[in-house]
Amino acid sequence: MVAAPKRNRFLDLLSAQLPGFAERRHPEVAVRIIVAGAGGQLGRELVEILSADDVHAFDHRALDIADEASVLSTIGQLRPNWIINAAAFNDVDGAEAAERAAFRANAEGPANLARAAASIDAALIHVSTDYVFDGRKGSAYTEDDVPNPLSVYGRSKYEGERRVLESKARVCVLRTAWLYGRHGKNFVKAIRAAAGEGRPLKVVADQVGSPTAVADFAQAIARLMQTPARGLFHVVNAGACSREEFARAIVRGAVQVLPITSAQAGRAAPRPENSSLISARWSALGLRPLRPWQAALDAFLDGET
Repeated sequence: MVAAPKRNRFLDLLSAQLPGFAERRHPEVAVRIIVAGAGGQLGRELVEILSADDVHAFDHRALDIADEASVLSTIGQLRPNWIINAAAFNDVDGAEAAERAAFRANAEGPANLARAAASIDAALIHVSTDYVFDGRKGSAYTEDDVPNPLSVYGRSKYEGERRVLESKARVCVLRTAWLYGRHGKNFVKAIRAAAGEGRPLKVVADQVGSPTAVADFAQAIARLMQTPARGLFHVVNAGACSREEFARAIVRGAVQVLPITSAQAGRAAPRPENSSLISARWSALGLRPLRPWQAALDAFLDGET
């Protein structure tokens, strides 16, 4: 008896989201995908959403992207069609005292992935951040604005972008911001935990950004993979707010939220005042914009995503 072929859930997802894709797809063709940084909040979401027959997930212990020999060997053996880099040194304050480690993970690692991708003609999606900007523009940033990072973390991420975009690989660099979701540590989970103690919360009011649901971002990556797009894109939930406004939306009136300044917060790394992003090039591709941040947050808080 011949077993029925396994369903490719990654392609099924795309068939549901992209009109006409079901008629164009070839069911015998598998998409081989490597997800680096699969232990983090974005990586775990990607592994779930891009659950094709042939997804290979690597956390930091399984694949140190800053180890060039390991990266070249792993990718050379698996020969994926796509490499998604969700690995990063994300401790913004910790990076101030660990510059070497930050640049190793955020600049050297992506460069290694790009080099390996080019060697087998795979496509690379590299995830970056709004913190490459200084926040002094006074309005939302487009992909054409020139970065000027304030922190070690921001500088390391910008260097990673530069190395990837200057490589010979087929690459997409996706800047996103203020990610939150079910997995890992994030602002939404921290605020909800603090609110559970019933005391007023002090939250900075002079930092503005674009809160983005990691589930929406991962879905956007799936859509992008069915386009010929290459280059730099901003991918965030629509709109912007301050950290204080974001916290108020999270707690839904359960506790008092008190505004403070960044100086009063006393963090080690400087943050941009307004690093909100506009997804101009994303819309130009004809891809559906991500929903407003308020709708995404409500869906998350209500358990819908």
